[in-house]
Amino acid sequence: MTRRFVDLSIMLCNDVVSDPPFLKPEITYQTHADTAHELAMFFPGVTAQDTPDGAGFAASEWVKLTTHSGTHLDAPYHFHPTMDGRDGEPQRSITIDEVPLEWCFQPGVKLDFRHFPDGYVVTATDVEAELGRIGHSLQPLDIVLVNTAAGTALGQPDYVNRGCGMGYEATIYLTERGVRVTGTDAWSWDAPFSYTAQKVKETGDTSLIWEGHKAGRDIGYCHLEKLHNLESLPGHGFMVSCFPHKIKGASAGWTRAVAIFEE
Repeated sequence: MTRRFVDLSIMLCNDVVSDPPFLKPEITYQTHADTAHELAMFFPGVTAQDTPDGAGFAASEWVKLTTHSGTHLDAPYHFHPTMDGRDGEPQRSITIDEVPLEWCFQPGVKLDFRHFPDGYVVTATDVEAELGRIGHSLQPLDIVLVNTAAGTALGQPDYVNRGCGMGYEATIYLTERGVRVTGTDAWSWDAPFSYTAQKVKETGDTSLIWEGHKAGRDIGYCHLEKLHNLESLPGHGFMVSCFPHKIKGASAGWTRAVAIFEE
């Protein structure tokens, strides 16, 4: 038996559109020559010319970003101050450093919703139908990944407005069955804000804002955003690894999400 790994993460870089402009990450690169003077801070009197090829230390990179830049895992704290309030007293929402590690390495399930138009809000009926199509019964702690039309739009100017979103009832359908980590290749687990804003304007119903995220008020869960390469995955039969960076008290953490196949 061999093990095969499939990268599900986007590249964190300066020149690919993956966020609105005001959230764009910035990476400043330094060469070996740029950091050569730092040698003397650790080894007085030593210069780059004293090292092999005069190269100095390895280069460093300075990175300006939010915890939601690149492929990341959102903690329940991102959605609301409290969680698990549906069946009793609401609990304080856990932050990313408190997410149970066992949530982040579990069997994966892929729901293919690429046929839904941009802005569509997925329902529980849609989820149930797709699970029937792929022949899978959800198990507690399955990691459910949603493949949308946004998956192939990464880097395009309208990426943040692409793909369908998961509504309240679709999210609760998953979490009621023990799912605690979900994911999407879109910018957000919910439908793009531009579509939701139009619906709110037409109906006055502000409960539509972030309805998938806000489902965490009732049953706490995490979700991955800005996944990539979900098109290459089958409906099930693989593991997902998505351990987040351990940032104290944070609402999210960067992750190198990976699908693992035993073949």
